[in-house]
Amino acid sequence: MTVRQPAAPAPSPGLRPPSPRGRGVWGVACRPAAILLLAASYAVTPALGQFEGEITPQSEEALELGLEWLAKNQGAEGNWGCNDLGLVSMGALAYMSAGHSPGRGKYGRELDKALEFVVKNAKPSGLLNIADGQRDMYNHGLATFILGQAHGMSTSQDRRLNRVLDGALKLIANTQCEDGGWDYRAHRQPNGHDLSLAVMQAKALRSAVDSGLEVPPEVIDLAIKSVREHYSPQGNRNLPEAELMKLPGQFTYGKGGGGGTIAMAAAGVVCLQEFGQYDDWRIGKNMDVIGAAIRELPKSRERNGNMPFDAYTLYYVGQALYQVGGEHWQEHYPLMRDFLVGSQIRDAKVPNLHGSWRDNGVRGGGRVGGREGELYATSVGVFILAIPNRYLPILQEGKIESLKSRTK
Repeated sequence: MTVRQPAAPAPSPGLRPPSPRGRGVWGVACRPAAILLLAASYAVTPALGQFEGEITPQSEEALELGLEWLAKNQGAEGNWGCNDLGLVSMGALAYMSAGHSPGRGKYGRELDKALEFVVKNAKPSGLLNIADGQRDMYNHGLATFILGQAHGMSTSQDRRLNRVLDGALKLIANTQCEDGGWDYRAHRQPNGHDLSLAVMQAKALRSAVDSGLEVPPEVIDLAIKSVREHYSPQGNRNLPEAELMKLPGQFTYGKGGGGGTIAMAAAGVVCLQEFGQYDDWRIGKNMDVIGAAIRELPKSRERNGNMPFDAYTLYYVGQALYQVGGEHWQEHYPLMRDFLVGSQIRDAKVPNLHGSWRDNGVRGGGRVGGREGELYATSVGVFILAIPNRYLPILQEGKIESLKSRTK
């Protein structure tokens, strides 16, 4: 087994204490309530260890080609010609997932340009979205998560990034709906919209925790409650919980049971894991759904840029597998990895495509087309192939015991 060496020094996998330079970045409570430093109490559970064969020479080559595509097509502005801050942030995440940190490593300069584009476009309200208002909390949650990862990987204090991250985290708390979810637009209202929005904010909040930042406990409690309400059993949902545990089921897009997709199954798992609900019985139910879908994937036979799932679904499926770990990860990750390796576009005569993927799942799906779709899919492809390197702070985490005891 070969393990890619980081382009810049990365923390060792395992447990990390709260970052001293991170303390106080979100130093003011967003609501009149006591603040809990969630990152203060770590269990002695190490991060998931590598298993033989996680990384192959072929996956390393595909990863490097994907990074080369991102760098060659990024442009002077650092945004790949895209004004969607979420997608630009995904490009930054790809660099960081491969071990490049702000200002350091082979692609440190490219990473800096992408982060700069996001930071300079932060609005005075803290909102990280300059596209259509219906994308407020999608772009905001995704960009905030990735800025949190940059904060955790930086070797020096970046006060401007910290200030933007501070405002972004406050906005997530201030726009949380009364039922614990979020709406598409950055405003507070009685009910959140769907699980896809909750998972974006969950990752942003957990990114803050992993970097040693403070999160109001009531935000976490409400969010956990909302996520669990998106679980739909195959049967009478009003049965006692002891009976529901015996039935198959999965997380769905809405609370009424509609939209039971692989993406939502993975999103629900990721939410519960990020909020520290590691032993929640709903996780296993959804991992069964995810595992079955992966085992049904055909082998990639063409270098057409298609992915095992659309980029959105693949992004969360990969994280769900990694976070739950064990047999789920060991059995299913190689199947997705090898599919990506086999489908990556390889044509050196067409440099604007060589090394990229497209936002097309092998069985359909994918909503982002053109160059933005190539940016999105290639960033996700690189991220998935780089997960075994465990360079991102959120991939080095141990279990945070102070989160486990929250809402049941």
